[in-house]
Amino acid sequence: MTIAVSHGGGSNIIESSNLSSELLVGSIDGVIRLAKRGSDWIVSEKTLEGNHVHALVQEPQSGIWFCGVEKGGIFASEDDGHTWIKRDVGLAHTNVYSLSVSAKNGKTYIYAGTEPAHLFVSDDLGLTWIEKPALHGQETDAWKFPAPPHVAHLKHISFHPANPAIIFASIEQGGLYRSDDGGDSFEEIKGMYNDVHRLITNPDDPSRMFVTGGEGLWLSKDTGLSWENIFSRGSEYGGYPDQLVFQPSNPSCMIVTAGQKSPGQWHREGTAETRISRSTDAGETWEVILNGLNDKLTPSIEAMTLEESNGVVQIFAATSHGELLWSEDAGESWNSSANAFPPVSKGNHYEAFQRDVRHS
Repeated sequence: MTIAVSHGGGSNIIESSNLSSELLVGSIDGVIRLAKRGSDWIVSEKTLEGNHVHALVQEPQSGIWFCGVEKGGIFASEDDGHTWIKRDVGLAHTNVYSLSVSAKNGKTYIYAGTEPAHLFVSDDLGLTWIEKPALHGQETDAWKFPAPPHVAHLKHISFHPANPAIIFASIEQGGLYRSDDGGDSFEEIKGMYNDVHRLITNPDDPSRMFVTGGEGLWLSKDTGLSWENIFSRGSEYGGYPDQLVFQPSNPSCMIVTAGQKSPGQWHREGTAETRISRSTDAGETWEVILNGLNDKLTPSIEAMTLEESNGVVQIFAATSHGELLWSEDAGESWNSSANAFPPVSKGNHYEAFQRDVRHS
């Protein structure tokens, strides 16, 4: 089985019959296939070279992979990622940041988020796309992004675990928005800082929701009516969290990645001072994990995927240096691959660290 590790791919918490032995990694220079060889993961193939890949997601019934590209639209692969064809008719904005898949009433829907922050959907496996204009119909004058061209993007798309018609759109920077009707209408969820990276909902207790963003990690215990800033700038866990996953069989076990610094500081200082932390009590308390990791890593962790099979959990994290970190024991300990590949990066994050890394 093949799974993906990408910045904006929605299906990054996976239950499998068997642990995967191949990974598709979305990099700034195409899709990198990694294969398990002995105790390491090695590059076995490169496709879509020359394209900055933000998002990879698989439609589970057909097995088709979809790839969202920065300023390049959407590609599809019907042979497990070995070859790709353009598949974005109707996609009015082609700077793609996020992709997610949901199924409702036996029909599959693929959602794409772009910069500027628009939401598109396909119900025919990507052959055609239509916009859900209600999202961009919000008060978008306040949607800005610090770096040029100062335009907000739809960074992540997630769904309610019990009702796929409920969509959550994370706008960086613009806030968190909820749709109860598959994207036909949206309402802002207020109460946290508007630099929203992603929302994760606890499937065992959907009233418990987590948001990572530019001012830390936020927790709601009442389905988004109120929010608590669990940790923020200056926290030992990091003030700029992004990736967040949980264990499917035990959602109280969570892993978060966070830089001590924000991207503006990365570019000035050349380090993100990234940490990986774990919670075993549904986000009430956290601990920094150092087993197999250097403390305060220089690169940012730009993508993470968790896979569980028969009670065994492996986690993969890809960095802006172009390296793979992985755990085979649910995050208790970590390994790093010596086999470098092009950086994994949202936008130009990777440029802050180029002075320290060489990749093949």
